[in-house]
Amino acid sequence: MKTEVPIQRKIRRSKRQRKLAKRRVKKRAKKRVKEEGVSPLVEKYWLQRYDLFSKYDEGVKLDEEGWFSVTPEEIAVRHAERSGGGVVVDCFAGVGGNSIQFAKMCYHVVAIDIDPQKVEMALSNAKVYGLEDYVDFIVGDFIQLAPSLKADAVFLSPPWGGPSYKATKNFTLDLLKPKDGYSLFQIAQTITPNIIMFLPRNVDLLQVEELSWLSSPPLCVEIEKNYVNSYLKGITAYFGDAAFGKMELS
Repeated sequence: MKTEVPIQRKIRRSKRQRKLAKRRVKKRAKKRVKEEGVSPLVEKYWLQRYDLFSKYDEGVKLDEEGWFSVTPEEIAVRHAERSGGGVVVDCFAGVGGNSIQFAKMCYHVVAIDIDPQKVEMALSNAKVYGLEDYVDFIVGDFIQLAPSLKADAVFLSPPWGGPSYKATKNFTLDLLKPKDGYSLFQIAQTITPNIIMFLPRNVDLLQVEELSWLSSPPLCVEIEKNYVNSYLKGITAYFGDAAFGKMELS
């Protein structure tokens, strides 16, 4: 009994200290948020900034939409590892999170976005990582450009409709922008059957599987859940040779 009492006290102090430490971290973070003038709309994502870009403090640029639409870096690395190392088209590049990781591992990247400001930020962010020479940044509409594109793999992460996608219990492919997921997938297939598609965590998985057998010929498909810090962030579907590690870089 004499030895148990101090051990219990030590455990209680340890829990209390952990709580106090968390409070101090949150307090410092809130203070920095205020100092940097971070919008309340993106504060949640700003607190995760190093999960989005490990080199954030070296000059990474994001607009409001970029904060909640960019792929977390850990997941973007995973996508790049599965891309095969050839030429990759990033169809909705945004501020460049995926394009940067593809550029690290692939022969060349074609990064497309319809928003000139996002393309400018993506180029700037690629320079932060020293990879701007491995990416062609194009301001344009992927849907219109697709017939002129050739690549070994296509990466599709079309807009999910903003943070409000989380309120949908079953996210169907028709909710994707600027066209439904079926149409975008068919357009991507005109370039290559090797497609990597990053989708919301609440996406209708039956519809995702349906994309494979609606193809002619039917494509292999592999569905992967993507976690960051134990939190489910999204779903990645690999089609064609991108499925089951056929193109994975060692």
